Amino acid sequence: MDHKAGYVNIIGKPNVGKSTLMNDLVGEKISIITSKAQTTRHRILGIVNGDDFQIVFSDTPGIIKNPAYKMHEIMNQYINVAFIDADLILYVVDITDKKIDDDTVARIKKMDVPVFVLLNKIDLSTQEEVEKAAAFWRETLPAATVFPISAMHQANIQFVFESIIEKLPVCPPYFPKDELTDRSMRFFVTEIIREKILLNYQQEIPYSVEVVVDAYEESQKLINIKATIYASRESQKAILIGKGGAAIKKLGIQSRADIEEFTGKKIFLDLRVKVDKDWRDNEEELKHFGYEA
Repeated sequence: MDHKAGYVNIIGKPNVGKSTLMNDLVGEKISIITSKAQTTRHRILGIVNGDDFQIVFSDTPGIIKNPAYKMHEIMNQYINVAFIDADLILYVVDITDKKIDDDTVARIKKMDVPVFVLLNKIDLSTQEEVEKAAAFWRETLPAATVFPISAMHQANIQFVFESIIEKLPVCPPYFPKDELTDRSMRFFVTEIIREKILLNYQQEIPYSVEVVVDAYEESQKLINIKATIYASRESQKAILIGKGGAAIKKLGIQSRADIEEFTGKKIFLDLRVKVDKDWRDNEEELKHFGYEA
């Protein structure tokens, strides 16, 4: 039997459920999930292997229409790459969102690879609304296949997965068969900490900070991690730390619990906060934080 392999790239506007879908399809928590837009900042690969197939899923940041920072411009470049190297596009649409992204639709129409339009959050709609939305997207993108889904409740996900395998090109695997992702453990530690920041802090703070792992020392039973949270202003640093260090202590406890679950080892986590003004517009700092154009 011929071996199949391909890049299946997930695109869509912010907060449409792309990261939840990615985790559903991969079967592991690869992408962090919150209700806030722009949760995903990097392009993350999740690799699923079978005896005769390899699917390289790619979760991308949400499409930012009006980039406010250099960081946003780089995030949009990740999406551009996802259009270029795709063997199949999963275009995720929030079925409750009535605003159509005309630029993305126009770009998809020019694609010469299979496209699946995934109408997410059907659990929040009536059957009539689902049927109406499906008819609209079949008319809007006639070459695409439309799947109503609920990533949150994993509705129709297995059918989408099987349909993806059918569309994969005949190709040898791109990665070793025992790999789950292209990202390092350090990266996932920063993402877990950033997820807790998104969940625990409000307003501008989650979007103004970045996390860097300064030290990652692993023994048989323990991983010793030192990480720095970079804020844009002194006032943000004070909020991150909290009165008497209460806020950062809570952040550390929550982060450590998730990192222990992810690694299967005991974690010692040392969190610190520093100020790095205007890092989102500083190319050298962006490179230091892992944002490569």
